[in-house]
Amino acid sequence: MTTEPAAAGQRRPAAAPDHTLASFVTEVLADPSTHDRPALRRLRRENVTRPTFLIGAGTCGLGAGARDTRDAIYAFLYTHHLEADVVEVGCVGLCSAEPLVDIQLPGRTRLSFGPVRPGDVAELVDAVLWGTVPTDARLLGQHTQPGLIPWDGVPRLADHPFFAAQTRWVLESCGLSDPERLDEYLARGGYRALAKALREHTPEGVCDMVLRAGLRGRGGGGFPTGRKWELARAAEGTQKYLICNADEGDPGAFMDRAVIEGDPHRLVEGMIIAAYAIGATKAYVYIRAEYPLAITRLKKALAQAEAAGILGDDVLGSGVSLHIAIKQGAGAFVCGEETALIHSIMGRRGMPRPRPPFPVTSGLFDKPTVINNVETLANLPTLVGRGPEAFAAVGTEGSAGTKVFALSGDVVRTGLVEVAMGTSVRDIVFTVGGGVPHGKGFKAAQMGGPSGGCIPAQHLDIAVDYASLQEVGAMMGSGGLVVMDEDTCMVDVARFFMDFIQRESCGKCIPCREGTRRMLEILDRITQSRRDETGSDALKRFRRVMYLERLAEVIKETSLCGLGQSAPNPVLSALRWFRDEYEVHVFERRCPAHVCKELLTYTIDPERCRGCGLCAKECPTGAIIGERKKPYTIRVDMCIGCGNCLTACRLDAVQAA
Repeated sequence: MTTEPAAAGQRRPAAAPDHTLASFVTEVLADPSTHDRPALRRLRRENVTRPTFLIGAGTCGLGAGARDTRDAIYAFLYTHHLEADVVEVGCVGLCSAEPLVDIQLPGRTRLSFGPVRPGDVAELVDAVLWGTVPTDARLLGQHTQPGLIPWDGVPRLADHPFFAAQTRWVLESCGLSDPERLDEYLARGGYRALAKALREHTPEGVCDMVLRAGLRGRGGGGFPTGRKWELARAAEGTQKYLICNADEGDPGAFMDRAVIEGDPHRLVEGMIIAAYAIGATKAYVYIRAEYPLAITRLKKALAQAEAAGILGDDVLGSGVSLHIAIKQGAGAFVCGEETALIHSIMGRRGMPRPRPPFPVTSGLFDKPTVINNVETLANLPTLVGRGPEAFAAVGTEGSAGTKVFALSGDVVRTGLVEVAMGTSVRDIVFTVGGGVPHGKGFKAAQMGGPSGGCIPAQHLDIAVDYASLQEVGAMMGSGGLVVMDEDTCMVDVARFFMDFIQRESCGKCIPCREGTRRMLEILDRITQSRRDETGSDALKRFRRVMYLERLAEVIKETSLCGLGQSAPNPVLSALRWFRDEYEVHVFERRCPAHVCKELLTYTIDPERCRGCGLCAKECPTGAIIGERKKPYTIRVDMCIGCGNCLTACRLDAVQAA
């Protein structure tokens, strides 16, 4: 039997009790009517006493230059001897408009601008302080704040196309409050759901609420959360564990990171509710080490919660105990699989094991363990606070509540989106995301990352729920949604995901380790030219292609874990909806999207060529011939398809087809 080693059981030193904060917490949570107290209204910034600047300082904002914008604001205030508050908040979701800056003056509603560069600060701030709102493209809108004077002619931020179609439960406070302040979270109703659960419901009652609400796991599998909890409660054992899986490894996924950075106390509250329901006294947050800002803010939230008596040996005086530790992962994709994650926490190599036994009966240190991802746990404050009926009323019959997506790729407005289940992919891409930029056509949307599939244009109106997506060969996944335009090669996309899966395979089982390698080799051969082929290479290439689908099915049926079983999905999905594109690659050795370089044929348009010779200088094989001031030509038999000539030509005379 595996026992919990001393190192794994160690907790960080308990935070010194903050009696003032603990009293404040008790007072706020004891009486719901305190929500309208002036002190809490000030913490919510329903009114401010001096100019306040709120800067989006999530990872996306910082990457876009938020710190430089913040420093420019400080410099402006210092130069003009102005007193103001500068607050760093999380990401509100509209990543394409970063750096985001909100400005609120006493008595007036809060204005939102983005992107705001350091060079924009002086003009923008000066105008707002004098009562003038610049109405250029940087203006996103004004917040709706009853009792404050709105700005004339400024649209509401809630009516902005990016926000209007959203239902923000998990992201409710992201970008609106300081994520490093417990009192601001309390002022916005934080920990009230936890207090309600402890006061009014038994652990069994909380499990029943979650089951009736229809909450399903948001990590990809979609297993009913309440059912998982009931299985863990029924399992034998006095020690039980809760694990929060924050190890999102899908390319294009950043939902968990943004939630933790923007509202860490919401995750903490959800974890305490879950632990209370299943009877766990110890919990872990397994988070990838590549998320330093999220880790920093989560550590602060845990320390604040302990100091205030919300976390620890006596949660809010209820007699319930819970201690939460943070375990940093090394970024291995396979550790998103729950048994591999458990091995990693225990200090072993992150590799899946056969199931059963399932973690709910024998998980961490051989004890009953529940594993939920960040979004699942972050839904609990809303579910408990509003009640299971209200939660189930949003979404569809088999998929209740909302879903957070990381919208990226070829779309105008990228960012974090939260919509009600049942919303169509078209609404997400074209209404919320603003559609495909540069007037290009929509080709597909990849959902579910390396384990998911693509949704073609003819299925844009499909509803986002667990059942509907499976019908078209896609899956909800953790929430990555990558939009691809008409210039995307679907064979290349499949090859990208297969390369990712092959490199991230733990190597434990042969079907995944060797099967994905063979699939990648086949895809590589499809995208290669005849130049290096000799003898029967062409025949072997065609024979391998014939076995592609059969190989994919074998991998799905025989791999050990869910990641291996779903590894072929991107290839099978692309084959299903874009078979003609595969056939062009296979039979004509041509890439219609002009993406696969080895299949491109380069030519020079004699009407545009002025004979400058730049292309010939950059050609490594001497395939470009001609005389100065006369059109050059390319010898196809000598061309290796490097594309140097295309880059060198300043007249667009070199063409690839």
